Amino acid sequence: MRRINVYSLHPTVVFAAEELKKYLRMMMPEGGEIEICMSPDEEKGLSIGLLSDFGLEDSDVADTVLDEILYAETQGFSGIVAGNNPRAVLLSVYELLRHNGCRWLMPGRDGEFIPQRPLGDVSFRHKPSRRYRGWCNEGATSQEVLLDMIDFTPKVGMNLCMLQFRVPAVFYERYYGHRHNEENRLPEYVSREQVLQWTRECETEISKRSLQLHSIGHGFTIDPFGIDSANTWSHIEDSEIPEETRECLALVKGKRGLFGGIPANTNFCMSNPTARKRVADYVADYAQMHQNADALHVWLADDYNNHCECDACRKKTPSDWYMVLMNEIDAVLCAKKLPTRIVFIAYVNTCWAPIAERIRNSDRFVLLLAPITRSYTHTLPKEGVTASTTPYVENGISMPKTLEEYLAYFEDWKKTWSGANLCYEYHFWRHRIYDPSGLALAKRIYEDIGAYTDVSVDGLIQCGSQRSFFPNGFAYYVHARRLFDDTLSFEALQKEYFDCAYGTHAGDALSYFTEIERCFDVVFTEGEKSEDPSRSRYYCPAETERLQTVSRIAETGRELAEQMQRAETRITAVSARLLRYHAEYAVLLADFFAWKAKGCTEEAQAACERFRLEFGKYEERIEAYYDHFLAIDALHQIAYENDHGF
Repeated sequence: MRRINVYSLHPTVVFAAEELKKYLRMMMPEGGEIEICMSPDEEKGLSIGLLSDFGLEDSDVADTVLDEILYAETQGFSGIVAGNNPRAVLLSVYELLRHNGCRWLMPGRDGEFIPQRPLGDVSFRHKPSRRYRGWCNEGATSQEVLLDMIDFTPKVGMNLCMLQFRVPAVFYERYYGHRHNEENRLPEYVSREQVLQWTRECETEISKRSLQLHSIGHGFTIDPFGIDSANTWSHIEDSEIPEETRECLALVKGKRGLFGGIPANTNFCMSNPTARKRVADYVADYAQMHQNADALHVWLADDYNNHCECDACRKKTPSDWYMVLMNEIDAVLCAKKLPTRIVFIAYVNTCWAPIAERIRNSDRFVLLLAPITRSYTHTLPKEGVTASTTPYVENGISMPKTLEEYLAYFEDWKKTWSGANLCYEYHFWRHRIYDPSGLALAKRIYEDIGAYTDVSVDGLIQCGSQRSFFPNGFAYYVHARRLFDDTLSFEALQKEYFDCAYGTHAGDALSYFTEIERCFDVVFTEGEKSEDPSRSRYYCPAETERLQTVSRIAETGRELAEQMQRAETRITAVSARLLRYHAEYAVLLADFFAWKAKGCTEEAQAACERFRLEFGKYEERIEAYYDHFLAIDALHQIAYENDHGF
């Protein structure tokens, strides 16, 4: 009987052994039982544990908790699979399986490609290229989708999950309420209590895999003052604000209250020492209660030009007051002897670096760059970052429009901050919808990660839907694998993905999506190609000719999907199903964009509604991969051109 010898009783190491057993049994279905033994002295079989269990070197990482070393030295069914920490052991197991032909292309069982073959010899010692490799919840999600995404995370080499908001009700309410698709699916109620339970379940699954857990983000500007952040972007009446805490809210245009009536968009009066103490104590109390969180993101409001205008607040910039707050949070955490890391954000008002204030305890903090208003039609010019910054203007800023501009502001931040940093990106937010092929987005991600690496950004958290796998998961695969190993070429990743997903039809599938990419020029769909911007950001009649060819190309997609129906692997059968629905998707989108290109506003809005209703009929059949709420939300931004600055 074959054996897997476990050298550590850490739950993640034991889980890694169970995962190895499961997939080896799938690879060799007639190979017999595999026994898992807690026998560190056993020499026969595969041995799993920490590098230190085997006397192997593990000192060449900057942080033994955050950084990973993956190791395997095996000959068939004997040898060592190890890592410098429990998470790295799990990643090593998946990497061992990857070296033996296994692939995980999308979340869930249907996203797996597991070959039937004997276990080959493997040798590697790998330190992932970036420290932070993960995602944050967004869009509309079910609990099943989130659990599958957590399970998927380490299988593709990612190591971080962020659960945004104290109670992330908004994302569940969008899904279970079937927002934007009520005519096709009966809305279901989900309570805040249920959401909180599900959040704890997600945290438990993250912990089982020893993944980095990042938490919260927006909310700390309002929760300490008796305003429930679970309401997020819902409009709240002024009368619902507790009068005893109104003086703690930001004064904007002569009034203290919720900015635009929206809790998440509201800042507090940061010059008020009582208000800052309430926030610092609230953050520390939350950290003490939730010590499973590796990092708490303490962000300001989710809007801009909303900083407090009182005489005291005007004495410092938002970023300077932010640094004062960070130091006070650190002091309370130190008093409680809590090691929790705090992530502070260069976002909207705080894109501008502080002038005078500095963080004192750099070991506790991580700077998060969040370029939400950047263009996604290009990365950086060949000459690199040459853009200049503009001075901060109190509640009168204009947001940067390119990655180059954002990195110029980031350079200002690095003059005041030499500690850890990472980026909060938005590729899988609306921009996933603007590229129906998925190929342009995959190329952008590949180039962006290279650009971020060049300026020493140590990884990415993707703020986007966990259902970003339609028409396939190639773009997400590029995100995960490029961060894991930056020596991989785009062409190699593309061939690997398409060969596994489409089998013998890989070339035809790539040709189909390449044609779709040609028809939907992302410079146009992102609103950056107008022939008359005063009329519309999308007015571009020249685009209609290419869009009119989509119907013909879609027919080739349908024919290809039919040819793939008798696929031997489940992943190819699922890819065929997604391809079939994608043909319908592309035709409806082309009709919408053609009306926008011609400047026919009412017709475009009608086409958007037609897309919502017609393609919404298919959502339930592909909902693990496609987020209809986010698609309609993105198309509404175009149909009505009401971007709200983001």
